[in-house]
Amino acid sequence: MATNYARTTLPSETSIPKKKPSPLIRPDAPGKNSVLAEAVFHAALTLERRRAERSRKPFVLMLLDAHQENGLAAHLLKQAHVAVASSTRETDLVGWYKRDAILGVIFTELGSDATSAIVETLEGKVQTALQENLGSATAAKIAITVHLFPENWDPDHTSWVADTKLYPDLRPRGRHKKTLLGLKRVMDMVGSGALLLLLSPVLAAIAVMIKLTSKGPVLFEQERLGQFGARFKCLKFRTMYLDSASKIHQDYIQKFIAGEAEASKQDHAAPAVYKIMSDPRVTGIGRFLRKASLDELPQFWNVLRGEMSLVGPRPPVPYEFEIYDVWHRRRVLEVKPGVTGLWQVSGRSRTRFDDMVRLDLRYCRSWSLWLDVKILAATPWAVFSGDGAY
Repeated sequence: MATNYARTTLPSETSIPKKKPSPLIRPDAPGKNSVLAEAVFHAALTLERRRAERSRKPFVLMLLDAHQENGLAAHLLKQAHVAVASSTRETDLVGWYKRDAILGVIFTELGSDATSAIVETLEGKVQTALQENLGSATAAKIAITVHLFPENWDPDHTSWVADTKLYPDLRPRGRHKKTLLGLKRVMDMVGSGALLLLLSPVLAAIAVMIKLTSKGPVLFEQERLGQFGARFKCLKFRTMYLDSASKIHQDYIQKFIAGEAEASKQDHAAPAVYKIMSDPRVTGIGRFLRKASLDELPQFWNVLRGEMSLVGPRPPVPYEFEIYDVWHRRRVLEVKPGVTGLWQVSGRSRTRFDDMVRLDLRYCRSWSLWLDVKILAATPWAVFSGDGAY
């Protein structure tokens, strides 16, 4: 394995005084033997994910877990770190994934070819180093797990979810953040329950219209991906004829994500729209429901069940996620999907796919309860104006 990779320099490393160590770093020994503190290691892991998204060079997160050893875990892992140091390069990062319980090693910028073989080699090297330095009995007390990024997504593996070990920064930490997320969930439950109750006459009228104008069920269940890629049945009012094939949409979405889809226009004066304008699969009442976004109303039930939120990125279908670039996946990973969102109130189908993803990621970065309230307040106008809806 080549070892001449560029060194990742963290601001926290360059700012450490020589005589007075930073409180963020807990050095066991100088130089290569220093161990990053938990917060710094998580920041380094986030930075490495961002770099891998751009470079498309995978990296491996290896975790050495001794938390079941109770009070002996910290001492055991410090011994393990000395042994692991012989198996790492200067470009690799070692730190506390969980302070005094789980030691983490980031093997940066691996080759793109034969990744599985590299992972097996790294794991074997570390296990051998632990056994030689600590003895087989002591080494057996440390559980080693290996986590590869970018992850291999299998569309046929219906129970697949993203490896949360790679995303410690997405876990709610601190009482304040947990309280805010709890309030968001309360707002989702109260809001979706109230809307389902208040709109029940409208829901009933739409159901009757669908039943009278075309054959088939009133509701359409479609498999979508929620946060971390967990699959769920997303509910919509049926707007297509029964047994309509999905190939038209699959072909279009592939071009749309690749930036090859041509914008459509109803007339020369109208703005460009990135949408299938004349879809032969859509019924007459279905066109009205889509234009008014009324087909999305049953998703309040998904919100009530906790699969979606009132506000968040739209949940993708599996064949859409399959062709995402690595950085596109963040819109699925970072927050729960929503019925409405920043994209829906900022142009909807008038934006290109990459711009839509950037809007979703902006929402993820700047999320607050106040932002959710503002998006919810802007949604009725976006719905009634029909701007960008087709």
